Amino acid sequence: MKNFFEGLKTLADIKAEYKRLVKLNHPDVGGDTATMQEINRQYSEAVDWIARHGEGREKAAAAAEVPEEYAAAVAAVVNLAGLDVELVGSWIWITGNTYIYRETIKAAGYKWASKKRAWYWHPEGAGCSRGGKKSLAEIREKYGSEKISSGRAYAIA
Repeated sequence: MKNFFEGLKTLADIKAEYKRLVKLNHPDVGGDTATMQEINRQYSEAVDWIARHGEGREKAAAAAEVPEEYAAAVAAVVNLAGLDVELVGSWIWITGNTYIYRETIKAAGYKWASKKRAWYWHPEGAGCSRGGKKSLAEIREKYGSEKISSGRAYAIA
């Protein structure tokens, strides 16, 4: 498979190339899911490489690659008992015994998806314009899913 980030030496260049590749290859714009998953994998590896081998600010910026908004959204709910928190694509979904925590979840910026019977959060600008007709299982299958548990380090590309 093609190395999408070959020859790029700075975090800024890697991020710019990633954004360009997402616009061309994301499944929502007609791209291939397998290709997008490979781009995400290679992006993560490229950022990790910069974090280990970069210099000064580059190294520090790569080490802080999990955006603060994701970290805050996860931290607000990950330790609540009985909830399943997972990253699906670039969205965070919460299922399980959410009723007793509904006010806490809502205060953390999550929204309720009644047809999916789940709470969701996404970064600003990553909304869905298609009306959400897919089931959560179909969304997981299309974008992949990763459970997030308390005390576990995670990376979001």
